[in-house]
Amino acid sequence: MTVQQLKQRSLEAIDAHRREIVGLARELARCPELGFKEHSTSAMVERALRGCGLEPRTGLAITGLKAVAVGRHPVPRVAVLGELDAVVCPGHPQANGETGAAHACGHHGQLAAMVGVAIGLVKSQVIDELDGSVAFMAVPAEEYVEIEYRYALRQQGIISFLGGKQELIARGEFDDVDLAMMVHLSSLRDKRATVGGTSNGFIGKLVRYRGKEAHAGAAPHAGVNALNAALLGIMGIHCLRETFRDEDTVRVHPVITRGGDLVNIIPADVRLETYVRAKTVEAMLDANRKVNRALEAGAYAVGAEVTITELPGYLPRLNEPRLTAIFRTNLVELLGEDAVGEGGHAAGSSDMGDLMHLIPAIHPMIGGCEGTGHSDSFRVVDEELAYVVPAKAMALTCIDLLYDGAVKARRVLREYNPRYSKEGYLKMWEEVLRGRRDPSAGGGRE
Repeated sequence: MTVQQLKQRSLEAIDAHRREIVGLARELARCPELGFKEHSTSAMVERALRGCGLEPRTGLAITGLKAVAVGRHPVPRVAVLGELDAVVCPGHPQANGETGAAHACGHHGQLAAMVGVAIGLVKSQVIDELDGSVAFMAVPAEEYVEIEYRYALRQQGIISFLGGKQELIARGEFDDVDLAMMVHLSSLRDKRATVGGTSNGFIGKLVRYRGKEAHAGAAPHAGVNALNAALLGIMGIHCLRETFRDEDTVRVHPVITRGGDLVNIIPADVRLETYVRAKTVEAMLDANRKVNRALEAGAYAVGAEVTITELPGYLPRLNEPRLTAIFRTNLVELLGEDAVGEGGHAAGSSDMGDLMHLIPAIHPMIGGCEGTGHSDSFRVVDEELAYVVPAKAMALTCIDLLYDGAVKARRVLREYNPRYSKEGYLKMWEEVLRGRRDPSAGGGRE
């Protein structure tokens, strides 16, 4: 069959199962779960993939799963990703009443689109005509939330990283993947979709101030106020903001997770969580050093002690341009030239950035939503655009990559220069967290 015939067959299969794809997205939206806890979500995705004739492996990084459809050859292998987790947004109309979790970032749409790709390639039997394979991977814990909970899992040896894709990299689940793609929902204003672009990376931090308890009314002079130390640390960060260059898009946004025990006791145990974000690794590390200095100064000012625990955050997102071009062509076929824009720089972060430093990968944005992401106003208003179009675009891109001896996939791989080998990547994070190495030096093919 010609590539156009295969594409037409795939599109017809997705259209025939449109109700199923949209229904899955709606079901997932009603069951939001936080990272490394997405057991019900994972089970729903597993059932959907089994309905496509696939046999997923489950329990990867606690809740992740992976199913592989093999064509005429096992390699090259393209991974289509969807993220299992929700965010904490208790005011959202579909928030979980107990946990506050809500799909206010659209990850449920990613999962539905991923299943749509499986329908378009596997149910249609298009995969049998392709010279490679496709891995369908539902990954946990992209949202970097509940840091203390995840740090406890790390301390127990259950996970090594706090992000799902990072953890799957460490566990070898991407060792057999050559290229990767996913589509993220967004409230786009001027275009219906965007491709390319970059994003911030970040380092995560747990901060604990220790003071001395005393009666807040009778003898405050006998205590050491850890809350005051924390407030001075935060004010120090605010005073640093004018030292951050605009072009580095530095973002630091601490929250106090424990501010004291009783109102009549001088706070002696105060805790913060924060990210230090920036556009480049160099800027991220520079800002991180400044933030640490401010946090330490707050403790010094009142005579408290501070412990700063560095955590592996995410690397900046870098869309692979050749893979982006192939995907863009298919989006234009579906939506028209005027509907597809070029992505700029996003100040948020994603562990897709880590994967992009190892293999060619893309993270385009699709519209169909309104409101602000991670807020109670975020919702899907165009289900066709949000769920069905990305399924079609990714399925068509898989066909382009793996058709005719997978010549396009092999060309992308041949011209791609990874920033790190897997071993170099893992070593980089280990040494950064120990304060020994600047990851901007790269890792090469160690």
